[in-house]
Amino acid sequence: MRVYVPTVPATLVALAAEGSLPGPHRAFAVTTELAQWVDESGGADEPDDEEYEYAAMGEAARASLRLLADAMGPPCRVVLAADVPDRSVSAVADGGPGEVQLDGALTRAQLVSVHVDDAESEDVVAAAFAAVIAADDGSEAAEEVVEAADADELLWYAAAELPLLVAEPRFGR
Repeated sequence: MRVYVPTVPATLVALAAEGSLPGPHRAFAVTTELAQWVDESGGADEPDDEEYEYAAMGEAARASLRLLADAMGPPCRVVLAADVPDRSVSAVADGGPGEVQLDGALTRAQLVSVHVDDAESEDVVAAAFAAVIAADDGSEAAEEVVEAADADELLWYAAAELPLLVAEPRFGR
């Protein structure tokens, strides 16, 4: 099963250095509930697997915003895409669309790709981080700020590029 794990830059650096991250992990995946949510949102006439995966990654990117509160480092959303055994994933009772729990460790061997904000997006991401809780509470103005970050596509890196990515100056190595 493909999962999208929201995280922060420091955790990305730890994965590169240590080779794995102990679980459990909050993650997002294409689930029946996520597919229904996408279908009801009025996107494409007949959404396909790619649109569902894009929605799961988008939910993970938004969840990454919430993790930045306790993070040191640049305001940067990070999503790890990994292929994990189905048996290592469990449902989250009161979770949002596509929210699951990855019960075990996440290893570099499971990593398929890494998705991060462009360095030029730091101001937009910082503003979205400051607004995400108010957006969750229903503020339309705050939601517009968060949607501006949502509109910034995350950059895609192959798993093999992880060492090069964390060597960028903005990640502090």
